[in-house]
Amino acid sequence: MSYSIIEKNDPQVFKALKAEDEREENYLELIASENMVSQAVLEAYTATLTNKYAEGYPGKRYYGGCEPSDMIENIAIERANKIFGTQYANVQPHSGAQANMAVFLACLKPGDTFMGMDLAHGGHLTHGSKVNFSGLYFNVVSYGVKESDCQIDYDGIAKKAKEHKPKLIVAGASAYPRTIDFSKFAEIAKENGAYLMVDMAHIAGLVAAKLHPSPVEYAEFVTTTTHKTLRGPRGGLIVSNDENFFKKLNSRVFPGVQGGPLMHVIAAKAVAFGEALKDDFVEYQKRVVRNAKVLSDTLLSRGLKIVSGGTDNHLMLVDTFSTKKVTGKDAQELLESVGLTTNKNAIPFDPNPPMVASGIRLGSPALTTRGFNEEEFKKVGGWIADVLENPSDENTASRVKNEISEICLKFPLDRFRL
Repeated sequence: MSYSIIEKNDPQVFKALKAEDEREENYLELIASENMVSQAVLEAYTATLTNKYAEGYPGKRYYGGCEPSDMIENIAIERANKIFGTQYANVQPHSGAQANMAVFLACLKPGDTFMGMDLAHGGHLTHGSKVNFSGLYFNVVSYGVKESDCQIDYDGIAKKAKEHKPKLIVAGASAYPRTIDFSKFAEIAKENGAYLMVDMAHIAGLVAAKLHPSPVEYAEFVTTTTHKTLRGPRGGLIVSNDENFFKKLNSRVFPGVQGGPLMHVIAAKAVAFGEALKDDFVEYQKRVVRNAKVLSDTLLSRGLKIVSGGTDNHLMLVDTFSTKKVTGKDAQELLESVGLTTNKNAIPFDPNPPMVASGIRLGSPALTTRGFNEEEFKKVGGWIADVLENPSDENTASRVKNEISEICLKFPLDRFRL
């Protein structure tokens, strides 16, 4: 990125921005919830639309001068609906969390009961964590995975739903490597008179490419972030085909949980949605899935334990503690010291506290965007195993760090942004 004006006028901020550019260029990004946007998305994100207040919706704004904003928002809405086969899309949520909050306020009242996936089993903060709005203002009944195979316990969900009669069931996860059966969730919700909301933030790109079953035909509400596998700017999105809620959903986003939309972000969303409608996006998502499987298989072959035994999507949970006696916290720090960016992550039935954790979460989207294919992911898996097997060996760390530096030069970030 060029920061010529910032460099001259604000060297302190310039230094921090350049540090991030250099970090992304010289480290291999393996955090499953992160990706890298195209130059076109970056350009839209820095557009003069950042100056514009556009409270309201297209054709019904509270301020004047919103014609260009209406054009942009309508383009984003049209493209989102085309991607996911929906009649309704709200592109204004600033984040996935705010998209989820809007849905909660559209169908729940404070104190109502809902079911969501336990954070410790792969769920998200907004699915009922006691420190989040979802756990503070609603009665939460959490569900999780089976200890035998670490896959979603659908029978357990059905039993809890029958007992607690939730008004809403939330499906979706932030650290679950297997295909989610939305039809089973819909069946359980229908049998118990509950609405179904699917938070597909992690798998939205795979759903768009038809590599994961779509939740749209099963759920009244579908939310997502617009980054991660969808490879757009950081933001949120709600889509739906239940016309009974279109008006209420709009009102719960604005003025319910936020004021003026970030029009420059919506412009970047529109560009990203346009990219997601192209054939090469489907090919990219196929590579994301293939690369994740190769990484998982490589780690398994090196004696590391993969939670649930593998992956069906873009991510995996690696149990570093039971196999290599390295905590997730230490694994994250060790890997970052050689140029591999990961995040510590609790595993189901974790014996360690969350801030220490017993595992790391890995994902393939960002490196796939960078141009990595199966051969490169085999190397990445080998480097991870080498470091975790020899956590105190400086020679191993030095060798791996040098090899990572070489591959970063071979796959510069600018190449995919041209």
